[in-house]
Amino acid sequence: MSRNFLVLTGIILFSNILFGNDPTSGKVPAKDEYYVAAFIWPSCHHDPKAREIWSEGTGEWEVVKKGNPRFEGHYQPKVPLWGYEMDNDPKVVEKWINAATDHGVNVFIYDWYWYNEGPFLEGALNDGFLKAENNEKMYFYLMWANHDMPMHILNHHQYPSDAPVVWSASVDWKNWTVIVERTIKQYFLKPNYFKIDGQPVFGVFDLRTLQRTCGGVEEARKALDYFRDEARKAGFPGVHFQWNASNGGSPSEAERVQAIGFDSIAPYNMGGLPTEDYVVYGINSITIREEWNKVLNIPFFPCVSVGWDDTPRYPQSGKGRVVHYNRSPESFAALLSKAKQYTDQRPGQPKLIVINAWNEWIEDSYLLPDMKYGFGFLEAVKDVMSGKYERYTENR
Repeated sequence: MSRNFLVLTGIILFSNILFGNDPTSGKVPAKDEYYVAAFIWPSCHHDPKAREIWSEGTGEWEVVKKGNPRFEGHYQPKVPLWGYEMDNDPKVVEKWINAATDHGVNVFIYDWYWYNEGPFLEGALNDGFLKAENNEKMYFYLMWANHDMPMHILNHHQYPSDAPVVWSASVDWKNWTVIVERTIKQYFLKPNYFKIDGQPVFGVFDLRTLQRTCGGVEEARKALDYFRDEARKAGFPGVHFQWNASNGGSPSEAERVQAIGFDSIAPYNMGGLPTEDYVVYGINSITIREEWNKVLNIPFFPCVSVGWDDTPRYPQSGKGRVVHYNRSPESFAALLSKAKQYTDQRPGQPKLIVINAWNEWIEDSYLLPDMKYGFGFLEAVKDVMSGKYERYTENR
């Protein structure tokens, strides 16, 4: 860690404490409150790294707009109620924050990338959320989306599926120290960065890539411990590392997760592979959640997905890759109520529920209003988290 960073950190901490705004202790979530966190996929703005991938200057919107129906009744392309707005526009994000907090969502989890020794898609957070005048109404934290990135995933209209162009998510120790320093400096020190027991939460998407990058389980733990030590130098009690496992993860990974030193699991999306039936998809996730709890000695925070349809990314995909039966705000509310019940049954851990996602238009998992459901999914969150849903279902 650089001497300049230590000096800057000390100045920030001293001034904030002096004026009653210590970012290492202020706005710490209370365990008796619900925290509903929605993932942000920050792809809908121009990023210099993606100038050749998304040439129109609107980010992944150009792919979303080209979504086409693969079967009768298939809702493609998705059409936002508010239009194709840029996620790095602070005025847009101000509207998001108001809609989120009005409906019970109070945390944004930003997907965060590091490729070729630098950040990718960071503008949505830096220029959008952090410059929104009302961002103090919400918590936020990072999920390091440390997965390799084949170009055809971002734009198959330009890159064939066998294209050799790949961004590797692996980072060397030099890059890791840069990531640690700038994450603490740019994000952890914000008063509304989400913390558990005073520790800033830092999510990691891909467990195996982390292990591969570091050279094994023991080395991965050393990397996380280094991050914790640097956070302590900045005045925090440590870092809360969270595994945001794809498809709920596998309970067979429990020993590895705990050996590396993760403090919790909060899946990136519901458990198991998506099925055509949303209700079956949800029931599978509850089963996987129960299996995790048999083998874990760290908290498992439930995730509820809004849906799944990634056909705009894959020209060969059809009905089998689309969750379309029984997908509705009502069935989403039923699954969210189960997640809320799950948190209520664990009074010893924070009441954190994660939702995939706020704006995953490309994968059909979004709370933002669209032309088909309007505000239906946001209203479902509000009904469940306000207790209205329980009033309808109690004693039945």
